[in-house]
Amino acid sequence: MIASSAHSDPTPCSRPEFRQFDFWVGEWDVADEQGRIAGRNSITLEQNDCAIIERWASAKDGTGFSLDHFDPLSGLWKQHWVGLGLILEMSGGLQDGAMVLEGKLQYLNEAKVTLLRGTWTPLPDGRVRQHFIESADDGKTWTEWFDGYYSKTGARP
Repeated sequence: MIASSAHSDPTPCSRPEFRQFDFWVGEWDVADEQGRIAGRNSITLEQNDCAIIERWASAKDGTGFSLDHFDPLSGLWKQHWVGLGLILEMSGGLQDGAMVLEGKLQYLNEAKVTLLRGTWTPLPDGRVRQHFIESADDGKTWTEWFDGYYSKTGARP
């Protein structure tokens, strides 16, 4: 049961830590390094600005959904992703102005689990770079998984 005091505070997530990932909020066109459209992403603040919800639609008709939030007990950001035949749970935090999260990536059709590290970096021109690397050997070696550039929908690169 939730204490009644939680219901009375309209801004329970107003501390600065809860705002660290707000640079990712928006309506985005996502392209790869070569400028090919990878998809669209709608990132919204919800639940009194306590949760960031991601709704991904790839250029190849796949979709995915994530819930991101700051966890004050652990002091970490957490992401829970489901979609494209994947389940991902990552955690981490802000490092040198970029959000860095890492965790287990489950490939549902292959019964395979790897480690995925994602870095979201706000760029000076208003775009956001989302860079993922993957490790199949518990972090000993890493390979490129995805490198995407977010531009506000309708904006020219």
